[in-house]
Amino acid sequence: MFDIGDRWLVAWSVGYAAVGASSVLVPLYAIALGADAFVVAVVAATAAFAGIPGALAWGRLATRTGRYRPFLLVSLGLSAVSFVALPLAESLPAVVAANAALQFAVAAAAPVLALLVVSGHPDPEWDRRIGVLNAWQGYGWLAGLLAGAAWTAVAGRYVAAVTAQRWFFYASAVACALATALAWRWLPGRPDVSTARFGRATVSIESLQRGAGRAARLAPFSGVRSFWALRRLHPRALAARLTPGLSGYLAAATLFFTGFAVFFGPLPSYLATDLGLSSGSVFALFLVSSAASAVAYERVGALAAVRSAEAVQTTALAARVLLFPAVAFAAVLGALALPGLVVLFVAVGLTWAVVAVTGTTIVARLAPPAVRGDALGAYTALGGLGTAVGSVVGGLLATELSYVGAFGVAGGLVLAGAVVAAVTRRTTE
Repeated sequence: MFDIGDRWLVAWSVGYAAVGASSVLVPLYAIALGADAFVVAVVAATAAFAGIPGALAWGRLATRTGRYRPFLLVSLGLSAVSFVALPLAESLPAVVAANAALQFAVAAAAPVLALLVVSGHPDPEWDRRIGVLNAWQGYGWLAGLLAGAAWTAVAGRYVAAVTAQRWFFYASAVACALATALAWRWLPGRPDVSTARFGRATVSIESLQRGAGRAARLAPFSGVRSFWALRRLHPRALAARLTPGLSGYLAAATLFFTGFAVFFGPLPSYLATDLGLSSGSVFALFLVSSAASAVAYERVGALAAVRSAEAVQTTALAARVLLFPAVAFAAVLGALALPGLVVLFVAVGLTWAVVAVTGTTIVARLAPPAVRGDALGAYTALGGLGTAVGSVVGGLLATELSYVGAFGVAGGLVLAGAVVAAVTRRTTE
C-alpha cells in the first residue's frame, strides 16, 4: 500500500525520469550537432567526473548547514535549468558543459535522499525504506527511457531528429520544474536522522550500495550510492587491513569496469552513425537492456545464493567478452541488424544484472569486517574511475582505430579482469 508520506518520492522519480532519458538523449543530440565517437565518449566521462565529486561537495555543504530539504529542491530546480540550457547549446563544448552541469545538479540530492526516506521510521525498517527509494529511482529511470523512445520515434516522423530532441529537452525541463513544485509541497521537514547516524548504519548503507530491489542498479555509480560509499572510505585504514584476495578482486573490478566503459562510451555513436539507426531505435535498445537488468536482479540474487557469486559472475564476464565484439559485427546482418541487436542488448542487460548483484557481495565477503565499508567505498571509487577513463579510451579507439577495435579492446579488458579475479581466487583459497 502506498504511504502518503512518500508522495515526495513521486516528485523525485519524475525528475529522475528526465535524467534517465538524458543518458541517451544527450549523446544523440551531440551526434546531431556533429560529434564523433570521441566527443560522445567525453560526454559520458564528464558526466561521471561531475556527478561523483558533485555529490561529495554537496554532501559537505549539507552536513555543515544541517539542512536537507533545500538540497533536493535545488537538485530538481537546477536540473530544470540545465535541461533548458542543453537545447540552446549549439556547440559541442557547450553541450558537454551543460550535461556536466546537469549531473552536478542531480548530485545535490545525493546526500539527503537516504536521510529523507528513513526519517520517521525506526532503525529496523531502514533496510526496507532504502529498497523503496531504490525502486522509485530505478523505475523512474526506466520510465524516462521509455518516454524518450516513444517521443523520438513518433516526433521523428514529423520533424527533424535534432528538433525532436530539443523539444524533449524542453519537456524534461518542464518535468523537473513540476517535480520541484511537487517536492516543495510534499517534502517532509528536517529529517530526524543525521548524516553521522545514518553513516553508522552499515546494513542500510550496504543495501543502498547493492541497490535492493529491481531496477535499482541501472545507473551503476549514481550520486546517492557513490556519496555514501565514498564517505565511508578511509584509504589508510583499508590499506592496513587489505588482504591479497580483496586487493586482487579490486584490481580485477577496475579492469572489467574500464572494459565496460570502453564499450559503452562510443556505443551511441556507433549505433547512430555507423549503423544509421534512428533515435527511437537507439533509445529502444537501451530500454530493453535496462528492462532485462531490472527483471533479472532478483533471480540473479537467488542464483548466486545457490551457487557461488564468483562462479555466476565469471560466467557473466565471459559472456560480455563475446558480446561486446559481437555488437560491432551487427552490420553484417543487414535487414536483421536491429533484431539481432535487440537480442545482444538483452544479453548485455542480463549480464549487467549479474555483475551488479554479485560485485558488492564478493567485496563484502572478502573484506575484513572492520573495513567492509572502506572496501565497498574503494570498489565504488575504482568503478567510477574506470568508467570515466574507459569512456575516453573507448572514444579514442573508435575514432583513431575502429569500432571493431574499440569493442575488441573492451572485451579484452573484461577478459583480463575475469582472469585476474580467477587467479586471485585460486591463489588465496
